[in-house]
Amino acid sequence: MNRRERTRHLIELGGLIIKAGLVELAEDDRAVLLGIMMEAAARLGGSDREQALTLWRRRGQRAFALDLDKRSK
Repeated sequence: MNRRERTRHLIELGGLIIKAGLVELAEDDRAVLLGIMMEAAARLGGSDREQALTLWRRRGQRAFALDLDKRSK
């Protein structure tokens, strides 16, 4: 991945953290944000990986759909 693509990718990932409301909920505490992501990573490494992926994917898809719906109004 070239530098420009990587930068764009990282900005988009940061945007998802903001879009999820985690920055505000964690009071912009980077240690808390990292802990949240580490907890998710541990869950993805566990036996309920597929359940977690399915649940989180559905929630994310609904959030994207709601955001698109709000923008079109």
